[in-house]
Amino acid sequence: MAKKASYEERVEEFLIPLMKEHQFELVDVEWVKEAGTWYLRAYLDKEGGISVDDCEVISRILSDWLDKEDFISESYILEVSSPGLGRPLKKEKDFARSIGKEVEVKLYRARDKRKDYTGTLKAYDKDTVTVEEDGNEIVFERSEIALIRLAFDF
Repeated sequence: MAKKASYEERVEEFLIPLMKEHQFELVDVEWVKEAGTWYLRAYLDKEGGISVDDCEVISRILSDWLDKEDFISESYILEVSSPGLGRPLKKEKDFARSIGKEVEVKLYRARDKRKDYTGTLKAYDKDTVTVEEDGNEIVFERSEIALIRLAFDF
């Protein structure tokens, strides 16, 4: 198992019981390198939204556990936060709760000279995502999707 998957999985396993205890939802855990710095991020949510105080509580517990377990050899920055409005759909539960809602789809490569699509999420499975745009159903292979998230207007 690659470091990325191993780190994310181990942190997720630690956080799941903690999320139940605090009645939070663990949206995602990611291990990423940005501008030469490693980040370990945990995204939390709850009914009515997550607060800074909620993030602080989990951050302290997670930080203490990470120090004790000491399984990450690289130096990194720990971030615990809300996923925000533009959170990507990644997991089964994200797609399930988004059926019938408007989503933005960004592709790695242009299809019909377009990389960006917006429409209603109609269906999904492990390989594909179906979106209805202007009355037309478009089936995307998951492998061609760079990002899919709920669409929002300001």
